[in-house]
Amino acid sequence: MNKHVANESDVLIIGGGLHGSSSAFHIARRGVSVTVLEADYVGRHASGVNAGGVRTLGRPLPEIPLALMSREIWHNMVDTIGDDAGFVASGQLKIAETEAELDECRERVALLEAHGFTHEKIIDRETVLELEPAIAPHVTGGIWVERDGYALPFRTTTAFRLAAERHGAVFHEGTPVTRIEQKGERWFAHTPSGVFSAAKLVVTAGAWSGELSQQVGEPVPVHPEGLMLMVTHRAAPFCRATLGATGRPLSFKQFDNGTVVIGGKLIGIADLAARHGEVDFARLVKSANTVVDLFPHLRNLGINRAWAGVEAFTEDSLPVISPSRRASNLTYSFGYCGSGFQLGPGCGKLVSELVLDGVASLPLDAFAIDRFKGAAAAWR
Repeated sequence: MNKHVANESDVLIIGGGLHGSSSAFHIARRGVSVTVLEADYVGRHASGVNAGGVRTLGRPLPEIPLALMSREIWHNMVDTIGDDAGFVASGQLKIAETEAELDECRERVALLEAHGFTHEKIIDRETVLELEPAIAPHVTGGIWVERDGYALPFRTTTAFRLAAERHGAVFHEGTPVTRIEQKGERWFAHTPSGVFSAAKLVVTAGAWSGELSQQVGEPVPVHPEGLMLMVTHRAAPFCRATLGATGRPLSFKQFDNGTVVIGGKLIGIADLAARHGEVDFARLVKSANTVVDLFPHLRNLGINRAWAGVEAFTEDSLPVISPSRRASNLTYSFGYCGSGFQLGPGCGKLVSELVLDGVASLPLDAFAIDRFKGAAAAWR
């Protein structure tokens, strides 16, 4: 069998998005040989179609320690990978548009404080308008996180890839994995380009990870969605922070060149088999209307382009970051539900710890693959 193996390494990673590239970097920097197999090209899907939010704001409670740890890496990105990844510490603002929404924000912050987290702060309407004078006057307040911001997704993913390669990691693009199997103490990944082998396997294949976990006998109730983004023509500077909304989906920021990026889990059309995400323009119109409600002066601003990619969503809206419960030397990291970009630098580090040390430096019980036991049985 070995004479047919195209490549052998210590660790084999399936999926070359941000989480795969970050995992490759954190593993390779410890002197371990790494091979990454990417079906399309690095950053093609979730890593290239997200809005670039470096957001600890609004995270589910189990994700907060991971997000806070990862944010420290973002603030020290140049020291970590030699590239700032386009990171801007703009602050993140989640807007409330009614008194009921502001009460919802207060309840959220009180819940976090009860668990010892103080990074989210309630601000009133006057403070919102001080931060963003161009915003519509009907806003009632919101939640502010000063150390959050945004970065450039494709640049970030590429920077982690290049940093991993500097440590010896090897990336193979256009190399989809059709089958994985463990024989003895080695893993084998079958691709149209040949068979790749390693002692340890990491699955970071986004929306396609469920197909691979099922091959190991660990089905996960995960489904694909087509996430969309749109970018406007240039406008005079009017917005400094990265914005979200309490009552409706929104991710909104203005770059230094004047263009505005609009996202926020905009769901398009996903074709998993064809590895293709398609824009649903009717849904884009709804998001555009949200932006105009908050910034009426943008009513006549044109859309420059829109695009879509494919992301994995789990039934409980939490990712799978877990060693396999059925096979040895297999680690999963997928299902980030449209919110995995900020977590990428930190979760790559945690994955490297699972792979090389057998335990991560932060608790990951909430992300275990076997938490779906009942649902997985029904899903089969």
